[in-house]
Amino acid sequence: MEMASEIKNEGVFFRNWGWFKALSGKLGAKIVETTRKIKKLGQDDPRRIIHSLKFGLALTLVSLIYYFEPLYKGFGNSAMWAILTVIVVFEFSVGATLGRGLNRGLATLVAGALGFGAHYLASLAGEKGEPILLGLSVFLLAGVVTFVRFFPQLKARYDYGLLIFMLTFCLVSISGYREDEILEMAHQRISTILIGSSTSVFICLFVFPVWAGDDLHNLVASNLEKLGSFLEGFGVEYFKIPGDGKLESNNTFMDDYKSVLNSKQSEECLANFARWEPCHGQFRFRHPWKQYLKIGSLTRQCAYRIESLNGYINSEIQIPAEFRSKIQEACTNMSLESGKALKELASAIKAMTPPSSVTPHITKSKDAANNLKSLLRSGFCKEIDLLEVIPTVTVASLLVDVVSCTEKIAESINELASLAHFQSVEPIVEAEKPKLLHQETIPPCCGVNEPHHVITIDQLSPKLP
Repeated sequence: MEMASEIKNEGVFFRNWGWFKALSGKLGAKIVETTRKIKKLGQDDPRRIIHSLKFGLALTLVSLIYYFEPLYKGFGNSAMWAILTVIVVFEFSVGATLGRGLNRGLATLVAGALGFGAHYLASLAGEKGEPILLGLSVFLLAGVVTFVRFFPQLKARYDYGLLIFMLTFCLVSISGYREDEILEMAHQRISTILIGSSTSVFICLFVFPVWAGDDLHNLVASNLEKLGSFLEGFGVEYFKIPGDGKLESNNTFMDDYKSVLNSKQSEECLANFARWEPCHGQFRFRHPWKQYLKIGSLTRQCAYRIESLNGYINSEIQIPAEFRSKIQEACTNMSLESGKALKELASAIKAMTPPSSVTPHITKSKDAANNLKSLLRSGFCKEIDLLEVIPTVTVASLLVDVVSCTEKIAESINELASLAHFQSVEPIVEAEKPKLLHQETIPPCCGVNEPHHVITIDQLSPKLP
C-alpha cells in the first residue's frame, strides 16, 4: 500500500511539474512577444515615449496641490478637478491639447457663470418655484446644446467644449440647490480646471512639442511619394514576361500605397488640430490647412485607380505579343512619368517650394496618353480577339485616369503654394571669371634652372617719338 501511494504521489508531482513547465514556457513566450511589440512601438515613433514622460510630468505637477498644505486649504477637495482635467485634456500633439484645453476652459467659465445666474434667478421664485425653474433651464439648455452638436463644423472643433458646457452648467445649477456656498464652490472648480488646462498646454507647448501641422504636411507628402513609387515600377511589373528571371525584382514597394486608401480620418483629425496651433516653423498664422484636405482627397482618388491597377499585376491572362509591342511604350511612359511627377510634387511639399519642375513630366505623360488614344482609334487590333485584350485596355484606361488625377493634384499643390506663399529657390549661378582676349599658355623655352631672359612690357610696346 505504501509503495502504491508513493508511486501515485510521484505521478501527481510529475503531472503538476509538466503543467507548470508548460505554463511557464507559454508565459515566457508571451513576455518575449510583448517586449518585442513594445520595443517596435517605441522605435516606430520615439515621440510616444517622450509623450508618456510629458504626461507623467504634468500629472505630477498638478498633484502638488494635494501635497502642499497651503494649496490644499485654498482649493480643498476641488483639487481633484485639476488632476481630472490633465487626464482628459493632455493629448499627443500641441493642437489637440490646445483645442481641448481652450474648449474646457472657456466652456467651464461660460457654463459656470450661466449656472450661477440660473441658480440666482430660480432662488427668487421661492422654495416651490426654484426646482421648477432649475429643471426648466436644464431642459432648455441641454436640448439646445445637443441640437447644436449636430452641425458638422461645430462638432468637429467644439464638440468637447459643448459637452463640458452641459456638464458644468448642470453641476453648478443643480448642486447649488443643496449647497449654500455655491459661489465659492464654482470658484474652486473653475480655478482648478484652469490650472489643469494651463499646465497641460504649457508642458505640451514648450517641452518637446509635437505639431499636428507638421504631421499633416509630412503625411500628405509621404502619400504622394508612395503613389509615385508604385507608378514608377508598375510598367515594368505589368509588362514583364513570365518566367524571365532578369525582370524579377523586389516589389515590396508595390503595397505601400494601401495606407493611402484609409488616410482620410487621419488627415481630417490632423487638419482640425493644426487649426488650433500657433505659428511655428514655416507655418504661418491661418495657414491653408483645408487645402491639404483637398490634396489628400485627390490623392485618394488616384490611389483607388492604383488599387485597380494592382489587381492586374501577375494576371494569368497572357497579352498577345503584337498588342503588347504596340501599347507597351505608351503605357510605360504614362506610368513612369506620372510616378516621377508625383514624387516631384512630394518633394515640393516637403521643401515648401512651388512645383515648377513637375511640368515636363506631366507634359510627357499627357503626350503618351494622347499617343495611346490615337493608337487605339487607328483600329490596329481588329484582328485580335477582344476577350484577350480587354484587361490590358482596362489598364491603359486606368493609366489615362491616373494622368488626369496627377494633373489635378499638381494644380491643387500650385494653389497651396500660392496660398501658403511658398518661396521659390533660385538656382545659384557662379560668377564667370573675366577672360583675357587671346589668352594662351606659352610653353617654357628653357628649364627652370637654366639662364633665361625676361621681356618687359616696355620692350614689347612701340617707342613713342
